[in-house]
Amino acid sequence: MIKQGKVYLVGAGVGKEEYLTVRGQQLVNIAEVLIYDALVDEALLKLAPENCLTICVGKRGGQVSTSQAEINQLLVAYCLQGKQIVRLKSGDPFVFGRANEEIAALRQAQCNFELVPGISSVLAAPLLAGIPLTDKNLSRCFVVVSGHQPQELDWLALSRIDTLVILMGGRSLPQIVESLINNGRSQNESIAIIRHCGRPRQQIFQGTLTDIVEITAEISLSPAVIVIGKVVQLSNQNSHPDNSLPLAGKTILVTRAAEQSSKFTTLLQRQGATVVEMPALRITPPSSWTDLDQAIANIAQFQWLILTSANAVNYFFERFATLGYDARALGKIKIAVVGRKTAAVLKTKQLNPDYIPPNYVADSLIANFPENLSGQKLLFPRVETGGRAILVKELTNQGASVVEVAAYQSQCPEHVDQKAWQALKQQQIDIITFASSKTVKNFYTLLQQQSDVNTIDKILAQVCLASIGPQTSITCRELLGRIDLEAREYTLEGLTRAIANYNFN
Repeated sequence: MIKQGKVYLVGAGVGKEEYLTVRGQQLVNIAEVLIYDALVDEALLKLAPENCLTICVGKRGGQVSTSQAEINQLLVAYCLQGKQIVRLKSGDPFVFGRANEEIAALRQAQCNFELVPGISSVLAAPLLAGIPLTDKNLSRCFVVVSGHQPQELDWLALSRIDTLVILMGGRSLPQIVESLINNGRSQNESIAIIRHCGRPRQQIFQGTLTDIVEITAEISLSPAVIVIGKVVQLSNQNSHPDNSLPLAGKTILVTRAAEQSSKFTTLLQRQGATVVEMPALRITPPSSWTDLDQAIANIAQFQWLILTSANAVNYFFERFATLGYDARALGKIKIAVVGRKTAAVLKTKQLNPDYIPPNYVADSLIANFPENLSGQKLLFPRVETGGRAILVKELTNQGASVVEVAAYQSQCPEHVDQKAWQALKQQQIDIITFASSKTVKNFYTLLQQQSDVNTIDKILAQVCLASIGPQTSITCRELLGRIDLEAREYTLEGLTRAIANYNFN
């Protein structure tokens, strides 16, 4: 028996996932089929389960589009198959969203459905531009209209409304301006056009009815929200609070493993940045557990356990537990870690490091080691390939016997994240961050899959390249030709501070 399907008509809000409602996110998280519009931010698609079928049905002017009849048929067909379908519509489903036609088709087919509101650009765009739609002195009311077919509107009536909000009016801007002036609106009336509302590339064009067409000449104004009225003059004094943060208005590309980027993203966002994530590492188990298992079985032979990354900590102790060992098996073995983050992850295993070098880099570990290493046996669980050869060499030179074992693999993703690539290609990125040499190498490999050297050089010439520390900077210079910014403290917090203090002028 086929289970009962249901269609959820969900408002996606504007731009970032932060503007999606909690109910909307809950439904996307469990969707079996996700049918979405062109203006829906692709970041929202990542909230859906991996096995969710995603179908773009966006309709854009002048481009090949899915007809409304086809969209209706898709909704009905998948619902009758017993699927849980999220119909993700930009903004709010009932604001110029043609939801009524979809509902009519669902009713006719006796399909269950539910409406979930979203934040419409009608309200969000003016707010993000610092423009109040109402004001006790300047605007007692506002009206919302579609500028898609301006010849059908009553411009005499509209010219008397305090504040006008016009959607889908970018292509008709000259006709809109002319119609308002011809029907009595002052030529000096203020106007603002908010383009790509709520997204990293949001732009605001301001002027008057006299000069706005000239100001925006040869600029594509789609998608955009047009606001006309005296309240536009309040935009500067009502600028968004994030504008006071050091990274407000900056878009930063984070190149880390997908599962490791959230903390860094949060640190940058707290400084006002917009973050685009481009996974440049894929962390997986080693190709074989044999060497690590053997080392764990002989753990009592070692005097020191050397851990240089959070990945090493996690994979070592996960395997340790899988083989039936706990912390007691470490006996008198001391643990050295590189970096506060590695130490913090170790503490989640109920263990404290015996030694943390002062500068959070491997070189410092050797230079400041608290014991004479001569005759000591060290276990070094590390990445399977591309590990710290210099560290092992220096430890060995000081008389230590170092046993290296593969604890995990750090690989290059097979494909570049297309959203990140488009942001780079369209020069929407201000800063690219690198937290390890391997992210630099993989980043460059991924870009080479997409374009030629000249194009890559042109893209990188427009951005600031930021490194977490000296070794990462060396790799940047070797592959990318330069480094613009290096953290003084070799941590994510230190890199965040360095970026926030950087002079972009």
